[in-house]
Amino acid sequence: MPKGSPELTASRKEEIINACEKLYQTMSFKEITIKKIGAVTSFTRTSIYNYFQTKEEIFLALMQREYEKWAAEMNALAENNDSMTADKFADAIAHSLESHEQLLKLLAMNHYDMEENSRPERLTEFKVAYGASLDAVRECVRKFFPETDCESFFFVFFPFLFGVYPYSVATEKQLSAMREAKMEFRMHNIYEIIYSCVMQLLGGKK
Repeated sequence: MPKGSPELTASRKEEIINACEKLYQTMSFKEITIKKIGAVTSFTRTSIYNYFQTKEEIFLALMQREYEKWAAEMNALAENNDSMTADKFADAIAHSLESHEQLLKLLAMNHYDMEENSRPERLTEFKVAYGASLDAVRECVRKFFPETDCESFFFVFFPFLFGVYPYSVATEKQLSAMREAKMEFRMHNIYEIIYSCVMQLLGGKK
């Protein structure tokens, strides 16, 4: 790590993560390289290695940031409400995740490769953010629905999130293939999928 103020280091990291996020809006994970990320930052490509050793570390940092933002929203939900109905909570968490499509897209990627190609300290930083999101949602469920088996909720809900993006967003190539295969399908949006899942887990009716 180069010498410099913590503020400069944080600023450089944020710029790299922002560059990755920008490219990810129009390119696939496989297409993005550190060279391409460096091309849209204000410093040289080789300087990126002072902050991130692999492309996977940059994507992991991007996902970490998304988890941190979402956890903050869930914490605010618990703090600002004394009680919530299943409908109101399902609506709130569905809208929240709808605004974090980037997180859901990242969740649909191969985490094994991403984590395997990241240094232990980077992986630990990510796990802290992920754990904070678990705690934030856990606090909401325990506070608003004390009769609900919280661990059962988690055992279904968090693995379920990995499949939301592929079921709500499809390329024209994928849609064309499904039509050619004569599949019966209807795309649902992120809000619909998450709202329905939460309502069922809480025993509510859609």
